[in-house]
Amino acid sequence: MTTAENTVVAFPTKPEDPAPNSFEKIWGKKVRSHGYAAIPTILIRSQHRLGINSTQFCLLMHLLDLFWSPDRPPFPTKQQLADRIGIKPSSIKPNMKALEQAGLIQRVQHKTAAGDWGANTYHLDGLIRRVKDLEPDFALEKKKRQAERKRVETPKGKRRKE
Repeated sequence: MTTAENTVVAFPTKPEDPAPNSFEKIWGKKVRSHGYAAIPTILIRSQHRLGINSTQFCLLMHLLDLFWSPDRPPFPTKQQLADRIGIKPSSIKPNMKALEQAGLIQRVQHKTAAGDWGANTYHLDGLIRRVKDLEPDFALEKKKRQAERKRVETPKGKRRKE
């Protein structure tokens, strides 16, 4: 029996240029390097059902873009949101109020260390809960769509009696 002396096994290395994922295939690595937001398709497809207008939807998209961790809700200023969207800061407050009244967001004001009012913190628990509540409807719709696709793809002579 022989034994290898001082055999060291190298850790596997990452390939220098890993295969691009779907996002990179569409947008490219340079665009991806600036980050991206995870937006549930259910939220996008349910804008009307949630009763939100295009400005409110846009505000939610920007809040989601700034929502990086469940334990740290976003806290942009009204001016930052207005600059990002291209609207007047005076348009932010009524739209945020409508989102809050709809139960989609919760604004929490806080004071800075100097005692001044700082930017609001926006809790998105209501939005998350509403989207999760919509999921069963979308699951049912998906199941029906898959069943219909299977029915259509099955030759007429082999289909179940309808």
